[in-house]
Amino acid sequence: MSDYLPPLRDMDFLFNEVFDIPAQWAGMPALAEQIDADTARAVLEQAGKVIAQVVAPLNRSGDEQGCRWEQGRVITPDGFPQAYRTYAEDGWVGVAGAPEFGGMGMPKVIGAQVEEMLNAANLSFGLYPMLTAGACLSLLNHASEELKARYLPPMYEGRWTGSMCLTEPHAGTDLGLIRTKAEPQADGSYRVSGTKIFITGGEQDLTENIIHLVLAKLPDAPAGAKGISLFLVPKVMVDDNGALGESNAVSCGSIEHKMGIKASATCVMNFDGAVGYLVGELNKGLNAMFTMMNYERLGVGIQGLALGERSYQNAIEYARERLQSRAPTGPVAAQLAADPIVAHPDVRRMLLTMKALNEGGRAFSTFVAQQLDLAKYSEDAEARKQAEAQVALLTPVAKAFLTDMGLETTVHGQQVFGGHGYIREWGQEQLIRDCRITQIYEGTNGIQALDLVGRKLVADGGRAYAALSAQINAYAQSLAPNRAEFSAPLLAALSNLDELTAWVLDRAQGNPREIGAASVEYLHVFGYTLYAYLWAQMADVALDKEGEFYASKLGTARFFFARLLPRIHSLSASVKAGSESLYLLDAEQL
Repeated sequence: MSDYLPPLRDMDFLFNEVFDIPAQWAGMPALAEQIDADTARAVLEQAGKVIAQVVAPLNRSGDEQGCRWEQGRVITPDGFPQAYRTYAEDGWVGVAGAPEFGGMGMPKVIGAQVEEMLNAANLSFGLYPMLTAGACLSLLNHASEELKARYLPPMYEGRWTGSMCLTEPHAGTDLGLIRTKAEPQADGSYRVSGTKIFITGGEQDLTENIIHLVLAKLPDAPAGAKGISLFLVPKVMVDDNGALGESNAVSCGSIEHKMGIKASATCVMNFDGAVGYLVGELNKGLNAMFTMMNYERLGVGIQGLALGERSYQNAIEYARERLQSRAPTGPVAAQLAADPIVAHPDVRRMLLTMKALNEGGRAFSTFVAQQLDLAKYSEDAEARKQAEAQVALLTPVAKAFLTDMGLETTVHGQQVFGGHGYIREWGQEQLIRDCRITQIYEGTNGIQALDLVGRKLVADGGRAYAALSAQINAYAQSLAPNRAEFSAPLLAALSNLDELTAWVLDRAQGNPREIGAASVEYLHVFGYTLYAYLWAQMADVALDKEGEFYASKLGTARFFFARLLPRIHSLSASVKAGSESLYLLDAEQL
């Protein structure tokens, strides 16, 4: 596997030339004094250096060694505790954390780039600080001031980590079925009892304490999801001065043996009357947990993007060096026994597909992160409202489309290597195995598609979509005539998506099966159309610039419009085929 190179030039291009994010910061007093273009560049360069030098070298060894479970203890691979300490001491766990509790206070667009670099370098490692940052976000927004003051500073410092405890053996997506109980105590605390599974970082040897956020129900809680509350349950008890005390009644029963992310501990956690503290209001636990999950869903999308980027970096280096056969138009390296495989059309197809999906995905993740910052920091109430609506609409697309494209990209990278991509030596097969989980956890991609179509489209009557469509249309119409090679296909793709959206809204009124039948393909049409919008913006900038970077950007944009955007037509046909063919067979005939 080649050394990981943080894509800082592309990040800088998005920040300063495409989205003009520093100008947005300047208009928000909460950010204006702490972040500008130079500060952002310095922060990302330093993060990239630590990640490339300290974290990335542990990726393969961590996969080969994996985590071990020994009598309730989890032992992470060699080097992980030391690397985590270095990463935490530099402040990167709290990069986007609240400064009043010790966080660095960077906006989400900065945090998103750090997440990409970390996950590209070593996804298993990156999951530990990711879950901690998410837990901190829920506490910041919903916990009492006392809990925030006690738990947030050591979590942002990286001395303690966080976990998210939702799933139970019998309850995955349908959280209303959970059985974990919380019994109130006279001192205001609760005793939490139950078993949770698939808990990332539920136990590890990286930090001195783990702060579990646990969904549970009081004995008299309403049935279903309306009776769920959220509790903070520390692994080790913490006194009023923040000092660690006795162990809580929390234990790790085992760890899972997985296809990928083997250096990330995926735990079965047992809570046996453990002391817990209410976060937020009783029976409103899902509201508090989804504060974390909505950010995490963008984060999981970024994981797919990150693995695709790492796969591309490996593949392009290999393709430039591997000699096989001659180019179809004759030798391009006549002095060598054969030409580098980068000269062959099919290899170029795969490499350009990877490049277009990665760079489009980075623009997409940055765009969504930008909306999150507007929703949080803008002083314009209407701008905040619009950004919140756009984030709600785009979050399921970001999670599902970025990870679906991430898997496609890692597979292309393996294919470029041929047989060498199938063996462990080159690292490509690990990227595929690691990427596969991103389509499953934090809500499977099928669930994300249902959320997009059922909740964000049908339940909303298409209003949020209409606002986004108007934004894209206005941009495309504003492009100069010499940009028609990009504006014309963008407008055609948007018209197709408008028509498809109206079709889905209409059909859903008469047959509830149509939502589920259309959702995945519809989400993909949506994703490709969004990428067309973003690629048009990137091409618009590149057309007026000189240099290899801009020529590469422009050529990749043209490839996207010529070879990838047309995928929307077959996907649209699948949506319009409806649900009937899905039910031609009885269950016994399947």
